[in-house]
Amino acid sequence: MAGLIIRPRARIFHGHEWVYKTEIQKTFGEPQPGEVVTLKDFRDRPLGVAIYNPESQIVARRFSRRKQDLDFAFFTRRLEYAVSVRERSGVDMKLCRLVWSESDGIPGLIVDRYGDHLVMQTLTLAMDQRADLIAEALIALIKPTSITLRNDSPMRKAEGMEPEIKMLHGDTPEPFEVVTGGIKFLVDLAEGQKTGLYLDQLDAYASVAKYAKGLKVLDCFSNQGGFGLACALAGAAEVTCVDISQSAIDAVSENAERNGVEIKAVCDNVFDYLRSCDETFDLIILDPPSFTKNKKSLTGAMRGYKDIHVRALKMLNKDGYLSTYSCSHHASREKFLEMIVDSAVDAKKTLRLVENHSQRLDHPVLPALPETEYLKGFTFQLAPNR
Repeated sequence: MAGLIIRPRARIFHGHEWVYKTEIQKTFGEPQPGEVVTLKDFRDRPLGVAIYNPESQIVARRFSRRKQDLDFAFFTRRLEYAVSVRERSGVDMKLCRLVWSESDGIPGLIVDRYGDHLVMQTLTLAMDQRADLIAEALIALIKPTSITLRNDSPMRKAEGMEPEIKMLHGDTPEPFEVVTGGIKFLVDLAEGQKTGLYLDQLDAYASVAKYAKGLKVLDCFSNQGGFGLACALAGAAEVTCVDISQSAIDAVSENAERNGVEIKAVCDNVFDYLRSCDETFDLIILDPPSFTKNKKSLTGAMRGYKDIHVRALKMLNKDGYLSTYSCSHHASREKFLEMIVDSAVDAKKTLRLVENHSQRLDHPVLPALPETEYLKGFTFQLAPNR
């Protein structure tokens, strides 16, 4: 088997599963893109096997510490284990992320479940080359009505792959309703944002909504209105959802009607809305898309985060709540919290932390692979200024 010899002090010796180009000492056996390769240390001792792509900055991603291939039996074993992890975590097995890439030992594979339908993404070349084999294993294990391949993620570009959306099994499902936490959503697996819903935030909706009864609520970067809907159903006095996407705002209105609640849905750039809005609110939710995909743009991203936080804090009424999130991996929990504190200083506000938030348990975290933990959030209440 072809393979790579890894340089001393590479991150793989500290528990990480990735090998970057700069960490390769030698390549042997002429490995091909997408192929399984063996990894060895600088003393010729085995480190396991990995998927290989010389087009990516992450040249190799280890998936096992022992020799094995990416065959049907392998995918069946890993998928069965991934399902058992979710079952034991207590998440809704009919609406969850079944496979979360490296966290489940299948680098670059994402599988989300919406009832009888699956949505799959292959974000590494090796998984993309084996998409049909993975679908075969999923059909045998889950017996889904359909499998949609939603390969429209910009992350594919780093692996030298083009975007595509197609069916791997069954017919394209028409938009249909799902219910989670008492909230009804219309999901469109082929055309909707992400794979249909932000599954990683489903637990956070209820966590924030418990503060909303009788309050005036602003849900920024609302997407389909998950936070706003939860707050309205929890008895909020008034809810406004803001998103730059007209299709997202149309979904908010559709979902509000479906749930029998009233929501003011505004299509606008949140930055512009916060600058021009002359209203104040009792609860403001900030759940923006990732502002940075790499370390180089982190400084600019933190400026963007601070801008919306300062403005939001100035719009909060006495004793008001701010619930805020970042899905940018490079904006660590510590950096994000530091930025919020700085924003409070600039806004001349004092904050009391009332709750920490993280990604749902169907998105497992590997401490040695910090990239698997990306979503962090906090809910604060304004404290009296001293």
